Amino acid sequence: MRVIVAGLGVQGHKRRKFAGGDYVASVDPVNPDADFKRLQEVPLADYDAVLACIPDAPKFELLSYCIDNAKHVLVEKPLWVESARQIQDLEERARARNVFCYTAYNHRFEPHFVRMRDLIASGQLGRIYSCRMFYGNGTARLVRDSAWRDQGAGVVPDLASHLLDTCRFWFSDVADNFAVSSARGFENRAPDHAVILSDNARMRIELEMTLLMWRNHFTCDILAEKGSAHIRSLCKWGPSTFTHRTRVLPSGRPPEHEVTLVQDDPTWELEYAYFKHACESGARTNLSDDLWLHTALARLGKDAISKMGAFA
Repeated sequence: MRVIVAGLGVQGHKRRKFAGGDYVASVDPVNPDADFKRLQEVPLADYDAVLACIPDAPKFELLSYCIDNAKHVLVEKPLWVESARQIQDLEERARARNVFCYTAYNHRFEPHFVRMRDLIASGQLGRIYSCRMFYGNGTARLVRDSAWRDQGAGVVPDLASHLLDTCRFWFSDVADNFAVSSARGFENRAPDHAVILSDNARMRIELEMTLLMWRNHFTCDILAEKGSAHIRSLCKWGPSTFTHRTRVLPSGRPPEHEVTLVQDDPTWELEYAYFKHACESGARTNLSDDLWLHTALARLGKDAISKMGAFA
């Protein structure tokens, strides 16, 4: 498979690296190292797929061009378009042309995220009571100084997209009943710290995200009927530890199984391998998660902007 990288920024360089020998050219309107300024300039006969590492605004137009020309496409999260109908339109057109259109959520390939999904699916935890995730990085100043990133709902579409997708990955049918409980812009015009919450009869989910964590970090704590499960850090910020504790009745110190990984981030290579296999095996495009996320993020983004306005 021959691939084009569209958008030669931080993500684009990573995608180019892990495409390896499949990489044939790059496209970027401003980066002088790119081979072309516009995707339309690249001869269609020269490539089979596009790795789209681009801002939100041109995503629908670029994906439409790829699909209409029977090119597979991986687009960096989130799949942000003007309306839910546009996502449905992309899915229908991709299926009609046997094109695989895929939104990249590389954390689904994080080893401990896969381990958590499998543990939940096994039933060993029993009924899940609560899930709390925290995702923080220290990019507030980079975002503020960016030509396009410090706007809109800020950290919500940026990091909540990962956390909400992780909820779908682990719990499958999680409902769209999240609400913003806090949104602040401590250093930026757009929210740089937010907390969103889903609290219903089934389980409680709390997701906190920030651009103000000067040492990048991720944590997750799941409390359940038969024990608990915990993740500390990601491989890229390692060491990354997964802990499964088995409940002792009526009470007592639980036995625990712990796995610690000290390794480079494997998710980019694994995700590219998944995408390539899907393209070559004729996988059917399914954008149902993107449709759910679009609806949830659009509502939460408005909520976050409104809540932050109270502190202006």
